[in-house]
Amino acid sequence: MQFLVRSNWAQTMGDALSWRTIRGRMTVILAVPTCLLLVVVGLAVDDHLQDYRDARDTRAQIDVTLRIQDLVHNLQAERTFTNGLLAGDKSYRNRLDRRRDQVDAFRREVREEPVVAVAMNRLEQLTAIRDSVDSGSADRTKTHTYYTGVIGALNAADPTADKVTRGDRRLRDDLAALQALAEAKEAGSQEGSLLSGVLAAGSFRGTNFLDFVDRRVTRISAMSRFFELATPAQRDAVMKMFSSPVTRRLDTIENAALKASDGSRIRVDGTGFADDMLRVDATVHQAQRRVDSDVQARAKTLSDEATASLAGYLALGALVLAALIAAAVMAGRSITRPLNALAREADDVAQRRLPQTMARIQAGELVPAEDERQPQRSAQEITRVVAALHNVEHAALGLAAEQAVLRRNTAESLTSLGRRNQGLVRRQLALITALEQQELDPEALAELFELDHLATRMRRNAESLLVLVDERTPQIRTTTASSLELVQSAIGEVEQYRRVAIAQIEPRRISGRAVAELSHLLAELVENALTFSAPEQPVEVHGWGDRGEFDIAVVDHGVGMSPEDLARANARIAGEEAFLVAPTRYLGHYVVGRLARRLGVEVLLSDTPGGGVSALVTLPARLLAPDDDAAPPDRRKYVSSMLNGFRAGVARAEAR
Repeated sequence: MQFLVRSNWAQTMGDALSWRTIRGRMTVILAVPTCLLLVVVGLAVDDHLQDYRDARDTRAQIDVTLRIQDLVHNLQAERTFTNGLLAGDKSYRNRLDRRRDQVDAFRREVREEPVVAVAMNRLEQLTAIRDSVDSGSADRTKTHTYYTGVIGALNAADPTADKVTRGDRRLRDDLAALQALAEAKEAGSQEGSLLSGVLAAGSFRGTNFLDFVDRRVTRISAMSRFFELATPAQRDAVMKMFSSPVTRRLDTIENAALKASDGSRIRVDGTGFADDMLRVDATVHQAQRRVDSDVQARAKTLSDEATASLAGYLALGALVLAALIAAAVMAGRSITRPLNALAREADDVAQRRLPQTMARIQAGELVPAEDERQPQRSAQEITRVVAALHNVEHAALGLAAEQAVLRRNTAESLTSLGRRNQGLVRRQLALITALEQQELDPEALAELFELDHLATRMRRNAESLLVLVDERTPQIRTTTASSLELVQSAIGEVEQYRRVAIAQIEPRRISGRAVAELSHLLAELVENALTFSAPEQPVEVHGWGDRGEFDIAVVDHGVGMSPEDLARANARIAGEEAFLVAPTRYLGHYVVGRLARRLGVEVLLSDTPGGGVSALVTLPARLLAPDDDAAPPDRRKYVSSMLNGFRAGVARAEAR
């Protein structure tokens, strides 16, 4: 057994790698190009797509960074003027008011940016801080701490602060230089703000000197990092600032402040110190903008390069895919052509040859055997499918021939049996009629009447057999009959006719050519209603006309039917099933269906309120004859009375 399993597995693997099989062809053609496309192009596209996204995001974030730095720059100036004003120098008043207006303007520009939401919440306290400064109740240290915290929050919210670009070192260095310059600017601004207050007070107090030294060290360290990362052009722009007379004056004041670390009075002229600090801050701010511009230009270059690389790899992927599709099409055509021919042949067998063969057999013709066809040379699987289809075709034709012969013989046998029974029953009815005419004894005559009724039912069964094989009864009535006569004729053909109650039948004339078959149809429905209802329950027959049609309802109050059984019964009456596959107890449904289609009437089964089944037979206008007696009563009143009688009968049955 294990040897057989291994042999089958080896054969399967061999077929999978063989060019003569569909699986082998598709495996060889699709495996290598697909793997190459997924691995090489996919990885390359993903890598360049990430570079493109980084560069695009950096370009979008630089604009936000510029606006944030503008707000930070003006807040730093406001902090310097506020610190000097709180130290006692009233000359800062006018410049502080102008700087506040600029801060408010830049504040409105960045307010809607999501990245500065936290900083904007802290800026909500700015109005209260300004009011305390103007009223003289503000603490200089706390005020300085508030401004420093807000500026720190804004610098932290800078979208390029944590930006990491993985593909380009120059862009990384530019972003790092930008952050170092922003740190140096903030440290220098804090240093100038502290020093302006100290100069206004005349000396260092408390921890002011330590704070001053800490900010100075931070500024020097940040500037060292900037010079290491910046480009020569960026370094030159900042070096010009250090060689200017303004910077030399600030160095002089700073050195004098360092000598007054013991709290002694700073012996230096601080006039114009705040203005010099603002000039230096403006120069550093311009350097920031210069670096921002370099970052944006570099990001644009990287974005363009990434776009070009991405387009190139996508084009390469498209070429590989096109080659793959071309190879697949070539292989597919070698597969689809024989499959299409096979499909056309199968359709021809199912739609033309098999029905024609069955029709010829049913017509009594002799069908010769077909020649054995050789399948076209193709893949092994298709060759086997073609051979299997031919075998199925031969088996189907043979089975169809057998079934056709069987159905033809069955139909002929049933027709012959029905004709014989019909002839015998007619002779029997004629004999009974002769005996009834000669008999004078009432009891014997009653027995003859029962025998007559039994023979009538036998005649209906014989006619049902002919209906099932689609044969017509040769006797066709030519005179019209009333609707009441039609119903009475149908009741006379059932066994328990005494249980049938004719509720109310609107008088209408029925065409003579349809009377016999309509009577047969109604008799089948009434017989079915009597069979499936209790012996003490009557079966009601109603008849009314409306809109040129005539409706006859057969209502029973028996066991009823489930929704599924009711749907299947309506399907049988509609002719959606063959009577040869149904149980014999449903043959009446097929007889009703055949007669209904032959006459063009509609029959529908539905639930009776309170239990049971109702059958509604709708006769079209072409089966109705004009009334010769009197004009019919008012249509609406008569239909209303029929329906009321129908409802009353249902109510009586429910009450019982």
